[in-house]
Amino acid sequence: MGIATINPATGETLQTFEALTDTEIETKLALAQSSFKQYRQTPMQKRADWLNAAAEILESDRERFGKIMTLEMGKTLKSAIAEVEKCALVCRFYAERAPEFLADVPAQTDASHSFVRYQPLGVILAVMPWNFPFWQVFRFAAPALMAGNVGLLKHASNVPQCALALEEIFHKAGFPEGVFQTLLVGADKVAAIVTDERVKAATLTGSEPAGMSLAATAGKQIKKTVLELGGSDPYIVLESADLDAAIATAVSARMLNNGQSCIAAKRFIVVDAIADQFEKGLIEKFEALKIGDPMHPETDIGPLATPSLLKDLDWQVQESAKLGAKVLTGGQPLSDRPGNFYLPTILTDIPAGSPAEAEEFFGPVALLFRVPDINAAIALANASPFGLGASAWTQVEAERDRLIEELEAGAVFINGMVKSDPRLPFGGIKRSGYGRELSKEGIHEFVNIKTVWVK
Repeated sequence: MGIATINPATGETLQTFEALTDTEIETKLALAQSSFKQYRQTPMQKRADWLNAAAEILESDRERFGKIMTLEMGKTLKSAIAEVEKCALVCRFYAERAPEFLADVPAQTDASHSFVRYQPLGVILAVMPWNFPFWQVFRFAAPALMAGNVGLLKHASNVPQCALALEEIFHKAGFPEGVFQTLLVGADKVAAIVTDERVKAATLTGSEPAGMSLAATAGKQIKKTVLELGGSDPYIVLESADLDAAIATAVSARMLNNGQSCIAAKRFIVVDAIADQFEKGLIEKFEALKIGDPMHPETDIGPLATPSLLKDLDWQVQESAKLGAKVLTGGQPLSDRPGNFYLPTILTDIPAGSPAEAEEFFGPVALLFRVPDINAAIALANASPFGLGASAWTQVEAERDRLIEELEAGAVFINGMVKSDPRLPFGGIKRSGYGRELSKEGIHEFVNIKTVWVK
């Protein structure tokens, strides 16, 4: 894919960008390394001041940044502006809490004095996706920079204006030159950058193949990685659930970001006793969603980010239907307009061996499964190669406790949709990746946890 802004609502190419040459990449790597030597000595309060300044820039220019996101990847403008505001939140969170998270931790040993100290690693490469083009970056950058690391951003090639805007924010906030740099490069340059001895670790949010490739390259160099990959999150609804709330939240949980979210609810697992009511309510709400121009304030669903995503999603739907899945609503792209629009879709009676059984659907498609009881619900939820998030609905304490204990996921949300929150660690298990972002755990991913023993 070329580095370009292509409006997914119209298909129009708005701007193209030249990839950095090898010489330019070398210049940026050298700058990052030299910047780290100075930046790591910067007092924590100074880093916090700069991060708070970044939060102020985000909030004061939220609409401009939101429009850039909407223009490049198609999320609704209202959700894009909310994303900018969330980035300001994570900046302020780490500006306030990093001193506590990184403070020396004393330990009682046979030494006169022993403790754990947290120190930065150096230059960290972040390979980031297009679906949350600001939030994904800030949830890496805020803790990494507060810890004293410096960042190199290789963003998705379809959001170059977002990538450049992010570098602009850190520069305007006062961070020293080279502490955060955007690299406009293609995926073919990532391996060489990871291999470079000046890069000490890497983080990637994206597809399984991209994660496997990065981890393999880093592993050969014995470098730390954090991976946040795909998900096929279950959304379990048991008989005791508040059904109206479960249905309303199901729509939001599936349609977040036009359905293009790793932690979106994708597999709706409903017990037989209430399955008819749930199905009816979900169809009504899906068919009431307004599809159209993502810049328009009344639009609920915008386009998918690229034509290839639209093509892949439609293939999954059609192939599942061909193998026996029933299409309750939707099931096809919108053909009456340009752009990458797909009808909100619900599939049920999903057969074994179909794409809908085990694959991640990255778009506005809900997969509806009926089960007899909680035992079958948990078994089906866990019968997935992914383990990112899980949402479950019940008002019975014993059921709640079982769901929390037995669901195989990095996060379990009871009576609510899965979401990321700076106060809570975020990440998955199984093929959804490893490591954690956000909270105290997130800032500790890219530090040297140094044991100190003095006698």
